[in-house]
Amino acid sequence: MLKQRIITALALLAVLLPALFADSPHPFLILSILMIGAGAWEWGNMNGMSPRQSILSGVICIDLCAFAWWAGWTTHTDPWVWWLAGASWVGLTAWMLQRGVEAWSRWPRDLRWIVGLFMLWLAWLAMAQARTQSVQLLLSIFCVVWAADVFAYFCGKALGGRIIRRKLAPAVSPGKSWEGAIGGMLGVFLLAWVWMQLEQTYQWPGQSLFTQMLSHGIFLWTLSLVFLTTMSVVGDLVESLVKRSAGVKDSSNLLPGHGGVLDRLDALLPSLPIALMLLNWPIPS
Repeated sequence: MLKQRIITALALLAVLLPALFADSPHPFLILSILMIGAGAWEWGNMNGMSPRQSILSGVICIDLCAFAWWAGWTTHTDPWVWWLAGASWVGLTAWMLQRGVEAWSRWPRDLRWIVGLFMLWLAWLAMAQARTQSVQLLLSIFCVVWAADVFAYFCGKALGGRIIRRKLAPAVSPGKSWEGAIGGMLGVFLLAWVWMQLEQTYQWPGQSLFTQMLSHGIFLWTLSLVFLTTMSVVGDLVESLVKRSAGVKDSSNLLPGHGGVLDRLDALLPSLPIALMLLNWPIPS
């Protein structure tokens, strides 16, 4: 299993990195549209759609992304789009995690399907806007999620359940601990500090998420990182809830050793639009 995971990860990086660092954002946008389309296909499957309907889910999501690109939304959208996206994610995920698996399964199937496609499209649009602005901005958002996950894993392994006896979300993801979540948050702050030092020293092109948010002041910078890290954890928990509702371990087998596309994107789905919301937040002059 480990060998398979490594091979898949290397293959993904061999495709992703050249597209991400290309001079034009177009190769990455094309690759990410295909990735989001695959995620939409998985979403259809997990919500009880027929094979044909699941394929249609992917086609619809790809068409929506292509339309947004054609309309110029990958360069700019009104800030209210991101404020609405952030509020939707907070409200929806709070409801889902409070009510649990059974309540989600009682939603009408078509409504669950539409909500998922909309959230996937918003995540792609945020990813496209961030990449259009600069590679550094998009990569810094990615690294917030990756750092939160990696630090949470190791802190959870070392300390999980030893300090805080109660699990983070036992009904949804029994393996996650408060110690892991706190460790992930501290890891993100460490990442942000190191990143900004290197960014200033080497004058990297563009501006990272951390530097742009710092222009709002250190207090809002701190709150923003806490909020963004929390929502990355919430994204992971929500996908676990949906998989439990569907009775599956992975969203698909598209990525051998890793599960499906949604298993890799779960924490990014709320994090990407919320990062854009934080960057577009109105700051009193």
